[in-house]
Amino acid sequence: MSQAVLDPHAASTLTGLLVPLSDRTLLLPNVAVAELIPYRAAQAVEGMPAWFLGQVAWRDLRLPLLSFEAASGGETRVGGNARVAVINALGGRAHVKFIALLVQGIPRAVKVGPELVRASAERAPLELDAVQLGDEVVRIPDLVALEQKLADAGLI
Repeated sequence: MSQAVLDPHAASTLTGLLVPLSDRTLLLPNVAVAELIPYRAAQAVEGMPAWFLGQVAWRDLRLPLLSFEAASGGETRVGGNARVAVINALGGRAHVKFIALLVQGIPRAVKVGPELVRASAERAPLELDAVQLGDEVVRIPDLVALEQKLADAGLI
């Protein structure tokens, strides 16, 4: 039996973004993504975790760029459609407003409503849930835990 993910008493629909990665698709609230920028190789730092790809420049800031796949136990892949999604930080750190996430294409908007149901799929680390969206299983990332991972590694 499936279990509804959204509160049926909440707003009837929300706008989300389907964010393509190399091995999965993330579902984020549209307000989580500040901007999508072209991918450019980041300045890697020796001795850092494999999921940390270096720093990228954005609007006079230097943002930590990371691979969600590698941070969740997978591998980093940079495909021909690679982009960088600038994500609004949610961890409440005054000095951290944004982080950068390697994505594999252009996110697309999707309306989700109370009919959204939990998928019976294993969750990887840093995934809050998996939901069925049409024929596709999409993952809901734990953005606060992702930011905490950066903090724990001394990167923010």
